[in-house]
This record gives sequence, C-alpha cells and structure tokens, in this order.
Amino acid sequence: MSEQFIGTNQIELKKNANAIDIRNNTVPAKLTYLVLAICFFGIMAEGYDLGIYGAVLPKLLESKEWGITPAQAGAIGSYALIGMLVGAIAVGTITDLIGRKWTFIWSIALFSITMALSAIATSAEMFGVFRFIGGIGLGGIIPTASALTIEYSSKHRRSLNYAIMFSGYAIGTVIAVLLSLLLLTAFGWRILFWIGAIPILAVPFIIRYLPESVSFLLSHRRVQEAEDICKRYQMDFSEEYTNNDSEKQNYKSLMYGLSTLFSKKFARTTILFWITYVMSFYLIYGLNTWLPQIMRQLGHSLGSSLSFLLTLNLTAAIGVILGGAIADKWGSKKVIGLSYFLAALGMWFVTITKSEILVYCCIGITGIGTIANTQLLHAYLSKYFPATVRGTGLGWGLGVGRIGAISGPILIGLFISMGFNELFSFYTFVVAGIIATIAIFFISNRHHNEII
Repeated sequence: MSEQFIGTNQIELKKNANAIDIRNNTVPAKLTYLVLAICFFGIMAEGYDLGIYGAVLPKLLESKEWGITPAQAGAIGSYALIGMLVGAIAVGTITDLIGRKWTFIWSIALFSITMALSAIATSAEMFGVFRFIGGIGLGGIIPTASALTIEYSSKHRRSLNYAIMFSGYAIGTVIAVLLSLLLLTAFGWRILFWIGAIPILAVPFIIRYLPESVSFLLSHRRVQEAEDICKRYQMDFSEEYTNNDSEKQNYKSLMYGLSTLFSKKFARTTILFWITYVMSFYLIYGLNTWLPQIMRQLGHSLGSSLSFLLTLNLTAAIGVILGGAIADKWGSKKVIGLSYFLAALGMWFVTITKSEILVYCCIGITGIGTIANTQLLHAYLSKYFPATVRGTGLGWGLGVGRIGAISGPILIGLFISMGFNELFSFYTFVVAGIIATIAIFFISNRHHNEII
C-alpha cells in the first residue's frame, strides 16, 4: 500500500545489516523487535483476561456462592465486552489525538487493576462492574498495539509481524486454560484473576523503553520529540514540511478520522469491515465463553471440555503466524475470506460428526478461521486506511464489532436457558462465518497499488 504522510518528516537511517526498511524509512532491527515484543505482551495479557472467564465459567455455574444462571453468566461475560466497545471507540479515536504509547500504558494498568478487584469481588454485580471497567482498558490495547506494530514493520513483513504480535491473544488464552486445568479445582477461580493482574508489573519497563509513534509526532508537528526518539535509538533525522496550518489542524480534529472513514473513497469499505467485525467477534466470544460449557452438556468432563477450548486457541496461535506469512504473498483479502468460509464449514461438521477426533479437527480449523483470522483482519484494516486515521479506523471497527462480541455470550446463554439443543449454537456460528466471508469478498482493493 502506498502511504504518504502529508505534512510529516522523513526519517532516514544508514543502511546496514542490522537495519529494517520501514515504509519509506528505516529503523534498527532491535527497535522493531522491541516494539513487537512489548505489543505482543500487551495482546497476550488481553487474551488471558478475556479467556479466563470462559475457562472458569463452568466452575462459577456450579458454585452456590452467587447462584448464577446461564443467562446471567452470559450477561456477565458481556460486561467486559461492553467496556471494550466503549474503550475501542473512545481510546481508538483518542490515540490518534494524544499518542499511542501512553494510551497503551494506561490501558494495561487499568485492566490489570480491575483483574485484582475482580478477584476480591463479593457479588456477581460487583464482579460485573469490575469486568466492565477492565473492558475499557482492554479496548485500548488493540488500536495502539496495532498502530505501533504496523509503523515499525517493513512493508513486506507487516502481515507477518502483525500476526506474530496478535498470536499473543491466543497464547494468552492458552495460558488461561492451562492454568485453569492446574489450579481451578485445587485453589478456586479467584487465584486465576490474581494472576491476571501481574502485567501491571511491566508498566515501568514499558514507560522506559516503548517509543512513541514517530509518524504520530510528526503529523502533530511535535518535531523535537520525534528528534529525541531518533537520537535515542540512533536514527538519523531529516525534515521536510509540505503541509500548511489548516492541514495540521485536520490531523488533530476528532472528526477528521470519521470524515475520512465515511468519505466517498472509503465509506463502502468501512461498512463492510464493520459487518465482518460483528460476525467475527460473535464467533470468537461466543466460542471462548461457552465452548467448555456446551461440551460439558454434550457429555464431556470439565478437563476434556477445557481441552476443546485449548485446541481452539492453540491452533489459532499457530494459524495466525502461518496466515500472516501467506497473506504477505497472496494478499490479506483472499486468505481472510477463505478462512472465514473454512470456519463456517468446521462449525457445520461439528453438528454432524460423531467422531471425537473429527470434532477436535473441526474446532482446530475453527480456531484458525476465527481467532487467528480476526488478527489478520486487524492487519488488513490497518494497512488499508491511511496512517493518520489508522487508530480511528481500527478503533471504530473494533468498537462496532463489539456488538457481535456482546451478542455472542448473551445469545448462547439465552439459547441454553431456553432449552435449545446444544448444537443449535453451532448453526449460528455457521451463519456468522458465511456473512463474514461475503463481506470480505466485496471489499475493493482498487485504491491500492500493492497486494494487501
């Protein structure tokens, strides 16, 4: 994708074996890997936070402490997602105004603190409030981590680096499931939420080492700060201004991002991305919240049911890296569209097969076509829109997508409470996968002169 930062400076680095080309600029390889590692950590912490609720849900439903029904459990599962809707839209927009670094830091601090508060909650209502507040912080992680990873990745490695970074989400959920298998029966669910508060210990390190987005600083005429970052990381700096003051103000305007998303050039694509996000998040959060409980109702033990959730996320962690590498060669649109179709197919096969081995295989394919595929969708959207509205575009896509995320846990909980067959849930997943496939198919790449 051809990207020009109107009104930004150019950062030039001496070419050597330890440098990586970034867009039209170059940064040291060690800086790319540093940013990638920090963003990976943030996404992994988010994956743990969101995955742990589904892992402990069967235990919460069994417990007499709060007397939670399936419908109530589905609602509580959605509280964090409602918070993420607020966070993704608000923080995703704000990050284009105040910067990526501090938005990322405050988001991690907020959801880590609320994980600790959730661990000491004395009622379901209090627990739900803390999950909602934490969700606001969770909603700020993806837009900021995405913007930083894309900026500090070379053009031919964007999808792969982005996929590596977002594999942290699935790995975080895998860690949540494994720790649940080890600790849930012996120590109860609260200790797992205490563990979820640990990422706050990394905040001092992130404050010291995570650089602000140079393109953000330059687009906001914060030249001295951009120069300081370049000096700190031994990058040569030269500047060329091409914009005027009115353009400068546009970048700082809240409405600039939204007006760009709904301009004649991008409006149709924006709507199609939003539809895809709604369907994709319905799949992810419906499955991550209810898969263990559905499998238990189908006759599996708690350990076996958790192993299905483990399979879903483990295959996603592997699939997102492979998918990212393939997307860099074939283009994101083809890979994402095919993967959603395979996810729908996998969910349909779960409803008709009697073989447990095939069920594992189908769930594995679904993990690749839902969780892993959504990470590729983030990269696709981030590459599609101009850098000046990247955070806004991704933030609003994630925010609108939370409609599906919120609906998934609630609707599946209602279906179970109303006595629907357990497999009925999988039919709703099939429909969501097909709709996502169709929406991706209609996104046009005609505005770009490279495969994205």
